[in-house]
Amino acid sequence: MASTVGVPIADYGLLGDTRTAALASSAGSVDWLCAPSFDGTPVFGALVGGERSGSFAVGPQQAVPPVTRRYRRGTATLETEWEANGGRLLLEEAMVAETAGTLAPASVLVRRLSASRGPVEVSIMLDPRPGGSACRWSRRGAHLVAEAGRLALSFSADAPLAVRPGAPSRAVVVPGRPLTLVLSIASGEPLVLLDPAAAWDLVAADEERWRAWSAEVDDDLPHREAVVRSLLTLRLLSFSPSGAPVAAPTTSLPEEPGGLRNWDYRYTWPRDASLGARTFLAVGKGDDAARFLGWLLHASRLDRPRLPALLTLWGTPVPTERTLPGWPGYRGSEPVRVGNLAAAQHQLDGYGWVLDAAWASVEAGHPLSSEMWRAMRSFADYVAARWQDPDAGIWEVRGAPAHHVHSKVMAWVALDRALRIASRQGARARKLRRWQEAREGIEAEVRARGIHPSTGSYRRAYGSDDPDAALLMLPGLGFEDPGSPRLAATVERIGRELAAGGPLLYRYPPGRDGLPGGEGAFLPCSFWMVEALAVTGRRGEAESAFEDLLRLATPLGLYGEEMDPETLEQLGNFPQCLTHAALVQAAIALRAADSPRSPAGA
Repeated sequence: MASTVGVPIADYGLLGDTRTAALASSAGSVDWLCAPSFDGTPVFGALVGGERSGSFAVGPQQAVPPVTRRYRRGTATLETEWEANGGRLLLEEAMVAETAGTLAPASVLVRRLSASRGPVEVSIMLDPRPGGSACRWSRRGAHLVAEAGRLALSFSADAPLAVRPGAPSRAVVVPGRPLTLVLSIASGEPLVLLDPAAAWDLVAADEERWRAWSAEVDDDLPHREAVVRSLLTLRLLSFSPSGAPVAAPTTSLPEEPGGLRNWDYRYTWPRDASLGARTFLAVGKGDDAARFLGWLLHASRLDRPRLPALLTLWGTPVPTERTLPGWPGYRGSEPVRVGNLAAAQHQLDGYGWVLDAAWASVEAGHPLSSEMWRAMRSFADYVAARWQDPDAGIWEVRGAPAHHVHSKVMAWVALDRALRIASRQGARARKLRRWQEAREGIEAEVRARGIHPSTGSYRRAYGSDDPDAALLMLPGLGFEDPGSPRLAATVERIGRELAAGGPLLYRYPPGRDGLPGGEGAFLPCSFWMVEALAVTGRRGEAESAFEDLLRLATPLGLYGEEMDPETLEQLGNFPQCLTHAALVQAAIALRAADSPRSPAGA
């Protein structure tokens, strides 16, 4: 079996159990899986650590491209089929999201190989390398067990196999006799040795739950299949023990191949998470949104009223950023990072997104608890006191803080949504006056300093001549009427000056972030453009751009953070929650543009 290290990012499919996730290539190789959680130790790290960092490969003995690859409709089960040796080989694989009430491991990866039209010779290579280190191996009956520190893994199959760690093994799969492979993972707890037949039953039960979950999504959403796949992706990347969504399950996939813009996204950004919660609420998934708000209440308790830019999945401070020595990176893109320096930044816009999600919950008929409302009031108070300070902005530029217009508008949103919630749940008159005065002050200052004098459009920061694609979110926020000439000018200018070809957009003019090298087009911005066009009355253009963007998805309907405008390669950490949330919001805006309902946030 050929190595898949360095294959295109778009070649990978996502397998997940709402605690961690695996990336599996079309050659059948799992090249990324952290344990026991998204931000844990890479058990299979070949994606950014090279072959010496481990993988788990199954597939035809002779490497051939698949003839079909797809998710089963409405589920998280991935199917890959090859033609080999005159037969056809089907790989069905999934992780099990729901194990409560069963004697099953916290994380289990199940992979089943089936043959048709004749027997197929297959290759299996199991090579876990937690953190790049070797494991201690032993046998417990039919199970092969690996141990490394607190981690333990067991491998089993429903047929006798001479599997040797780190070396390819051969087997023959014949029609009517599928081969089921099970990898169980435990961390600091007893290792459950799971029977392959029982594991496959767990996958089947999980599929039924996913189908039922997917069936609840409205039938009238434009391009519903793409929307459902994005919603499933968002749900798979939500950490079920705490309710926190991870920005992406990977670290250090580059924004520029061979460059140094390689960041660790295996944490929770309240901004991105709030957009995800708002997305779930918009499609009637209130329980999923509630889990995030519950996490936020717990996670913010130590820093309140300050809201950290990002937190771990458990709501604790993000580790100090460091590099992993000896890890070559994806296609030589060094360094490979763990932790994220942006955790120390002041990002004003995050408060607006959090309060916007809280208001969306209230508006959907889910009043805030007294404790939650107290937390939201503290955030609003903080914004009222600090909105005049410069910040790092949504793009987390590693330079001097600035007065970013998008951040100021989101500060306005924070106070506006706090006032809306107060109209339902009450607040003291003095507090309401302070919020009202600050909201009016922000609006006046943005009108005076945030508009480019010659174009009449909103600009990136006070005194700047640059546009900013984050401003595409303004039409749906209620800051001013969607028909405003300023908004029209802003959308027009961004579409013109940040164009990267087709529907793609840069987030700001390339090279304006203080870092060497370049980056790709930022995919969420393109979906924000669809939403902005739909909200401002340009429904036909919005639909056309949306269809163009759907054609840029991977064959499995997934998106990363960025895309190379020339090669159309997916770039950055993958798959990216923010991109998938933006896709769903764009579809919702398209639907709203067909009805007399008012735009979101208005």
